Amino acid sequence: MADKTAIVLFNLGGPDDLAAVKPFLFNLFSDRAIINLPNPLRWLLAKFISARRAPIARRIYRQLGGASPLLENTQNQAHALEKRFDAPGQTQCFIAMRYWRPRAAEIAAKVKAFAPDRVVLLPLYPQYSGTTTGSSINEWRAAAAAVGLDAPTATICCYAQNQGFVAAIASRVRDAIAAAQNAQAPPRVLFCAHGLPQKIVDRGDPYQWMVEQTVEAVVEKLAIARLDWKVCYQSRVGRLVWLQPYTEDALRDAGRDRVPVVIVPIAFTSEHSETLVELDIEYRELAASAGVPEYIRVQTVGVDSTFIDGLAELVRSALAHPGCVFADGGVRRCPQAHDGCLQGVGLRGAVPCDG
Repeated sequence: MADKTAIVLFNLGGPDDLAAVKPFLFNLFSDRAIINLPNPLRWLLAKFISARRAPIARRIYRQLGGASPLLENTQNQAHALEKRFDAPGQTQCFIAMRYWRPRAAEIAAKVKAFAPDRVVLLPLYPQYSGTTTGSSINEWRAAAAAVGLDAPTATICCYAQNQGFVAAIASRVRDAIAAAQNAQAPPRVLFCAHGLPQKIVDRGDPYQWMVEQTVEAVVEKLAIARLDWKVCYQSRVGRLVWLQPYTEDALRDAGRDRVPVVIVPIAFTSEHSETLVELDIEYRELAASAGVPEYIRVQTVGVDSTFIDGLAELVRSALAHPGCVFADGGVRRCPQAHDGCLQGVGLRGAVPCDG
């Protein structure tokens, strides 16, 4: 019988009804990777922020029918990935969400019952950050230890320039640019990523560098002469300085220049509130009011066959490195200056793969 492989997909999670919005937000803001304060101060601050933001968030999720679509979209990706492997039932995908159901503790128990010979941890965040991948994997390792899950485990930390991921985005961007060709001016491509407080990046988190690596790979793949493009960041919260330029400012610039916009969610792999509401509704309205003549939003890669094929190849490569923290290509990607890199700091006993 073939070895049994468990692939654990990590994602953020989202409320499954309006009553779950406030506890979902509390789970988010009580994560030390998000707010790096000791308890009980962090707990109190999370209670305050979640209570204050819950009414705003509920309005967002009402526009999505009262719940986040992220779990269903992630399930679709899991089913598509499973089909890339032989011996049905021997390779199984599990989904662990960070801030809402299903959480790592529940899934670790299910993986333990599956009794795999090997485990691959696969974040659906292509670009590593300690606030996303790092936080999810830390929670997973604690949950796995609690249930005695000790199968050899490969941890995929990042795949910012994965060929399947880049090709899937480039194909969508090329189609969007073609759709904007009737405008008087060539479109400006805004590669839009979820923001992060600047101070987190300043402490060595490689997220911004990895976002830029993805964008450069996509632009190279497009090979369009004199392409007008820019990286920008969305979803800023609070008064801290976040990664810049902000998407709002980039849209206002495009309005002043009277150029169409093709907006590309470069750090998301599936649709959820930040794409379906923030990009599709809020930023579209801002673009119109700013004088942007045309606004085209590129869809996330979702279950694109090229993207899923890329994930499958990444999993196969990681399986050859049990116990390692594995980046796409098998070597550390980010510069040594980014000491917040998972391969730079290690993670609860995992060791970096060197090829």
